[in-house]
Order: sequence, then structure tokens, then C-alpha cells
Amino acid sequence: MERRILRVLLCKGTMDAHDRGVRYLATKLREAGMEVIFINFLEPSEIVDAAIQEDVDVVGVSSSVEGHLPVARELTRRLAAQGRADVLVLFGGVIPERDFPAMRELGVEGVFGPGSTADSVIAFVRERARAVRPRFA
Repeated sequence: MERRILRVLLCKGTMDAHDRGVRYLATKLREAGMEVIFINFLEPSEIVDAAIQEDVDVVGVSSSVEGHLPVARELTRRLAAQGRADVLVLFGGVIPERDFPAMRELGVEGVFGPGSTADSVIAFVRERARAVRPRFA
């Protein structure tokens, strides 16, 4: 086993132009020593493809418009089908608190709504993401 830098994939739907918060978070995660990959997506399958290709520890999806529940459902289902249920899945943005329980039932471990801080996301990722992973031959 070897220790490695946490790799985080941050995603924003292409139809959701409100990206100031997620870009700020990307900067703060980098300053905290994490490697950050940022993509825009149309379909959850694109997130999963990127997560597997980039071998990430964390996937964070920013949502400022409705549609977070179907995206979460498809994303977590596809990750599990690809054998990557170990990826820590986070959602943030304008997500109503009433949807938090449903998001967690879908396998989203962290939900960060309005008013959440970058420090709270960093602490959550450090606590929950696997910093040590087996090396595959």
C-alpha cells in the first residue's frame, strides 16, 4: 500500500451556469493539498467515465437547479455497477434540506446545501475518503 494525494472530481451540469461556488471549492481543495479535476457533464455516465478514467477518490457534483435526485440515483448506480462503490460521493449547491435524506439513501454520503463552507467540505473529505489505497498490478 502507498499513501497518495486525494483525487477529487468536481462536476457541474452544462445546463447549470452557476459555477462560482464549485470553482471556489476547487481552489480551496487544491490549497488543502488535493488534486482536483473539473468537468462539465450532460449525463451521469460522463461523470462515472471520468471518475474511473481519473481513478478518483471523491466525486463532487454541484447543483444549482432541480435534477439532483435523478443525477444522484444514476451516478451511484453506475459507480456500483462499475465496481467503484468505494468512491465518496458528495453533492452541493442549492439542494433543499428536505431532499437530504433521499440523497443519503441513494448513497450520497455528503450533502452540502446553501451556507456550507469550503472548510466543512475539506474536513468531510479528509475524514471519509480513502487516503490509502491498494496498488493494482
